[in-house]
Amino acid sequence: MESIGTWWMWAGFFAIVFVMLAIDLFVVGGGKQHRVSFREAATWSGVWVAVSFMFAGALWGYLDHSVGREIANEKAVEYITGYLIEKSLAIDNVFVWLMLFSFFAIPLELQKRVLVLGVLGAIVMRTIMIFAGVWLIAKFHWILYLFGAFLLITGIKMWWFADEKPDLANNPLIQWLRRRMKVTDDLHGERFFVMREEAGKLVRYATPLFLVLVLVEMSDLIFAVDSIPAIFAITTDPFIVLTSNIFAILGLRAMYFLLADMADRFSLLKYGLAMVLMFIGVKMLLIDLFKIPVVFSLGVVAAIIATSIILSLRQKAVGSRPR
Repeated sequence: MESIGTWWMWAGFFAIVFVMLAIDLFVVGGGKQHRVSFREAATWSGVWVAVSFMFAGALWGYLDHSVGREIANEKAVEYITGYLIEKSLAIDNVFVWLMLFSFFAIPLELQKRVLVLGVLGAIVMRTIMIFAGVWLIAKFHWILYLFGAFLLITGIKMWWFADEKPDLANNPLIQWLRRRMKVTDDLHGERFFVMREEAGKLVRYATPLFLVLVLVEMSDLIFAVDSIPAIFAITTDPFIVLTSNIFAILGLRAMYFLLADMADRFSLLKYGLAMVLMFIGVKMLLIDLFKIPVVFSLGVVAAIIATSIILSLRQKAVGSRPR
């Protein structure tokens, strides 16, 4: 599979990711019990978005100098489109996290550690899945049609069940975990496991925080199955796919705390995300018949998300007016 990425570009990208993660983990208290304020979340959301677009600018500048303006424009638009798609679809992941933390009654000061580990796990999983996907597409071009059909069906299902509330009490994974390990009824700070004495022996118990961590990782794996094929409809260049995906994921934790108190204001956003998946699915199914320009795709995705957010806010404002 052809790629614009050279060894030093890959090295530079991973160096940026490593530095930003180190700052997030050790400078702003990622490894300590910490209640993230709205101001902190907004600041870091802005930082992540700024870094992502600075990377796009640096990529465009290098390609413009080395291979020409046409390719530089093409790859920069592919990156921005992929980033926007991944960022948009990740919002649904945020809503699932909110539901999980609410169900298990996890206080805000304990949520940060779970999300730090969740994001780290997501980076590893998505890197493996992206390279596997690139290899499969290079070997079997027809798999793009499977991805397209899957995204179209997933979008239709998301639209159809947009207002359905998952029954976490009867979730098969939670029930499976509870059958195979002892779980405490209460939290023990940021600890995932505690030791308790039973019949003169120490027995390891998992805490509800560990169950939440497992579910956070599983939810990202499930959403990755949707979002990664979506970006392959934009480009199959592994460098563009991975960088746009990882930068979108890096800012996900800050975005969670930013939206934590505002999730109920975006009641129509799920319908917008469903439309994005359906559009990308159709684009992928038509890939060998009619190639929809990437710039057009960027405009469609941005318009769908912006419209669903605006309509959600208007609906909330109308519903909150005194009668």
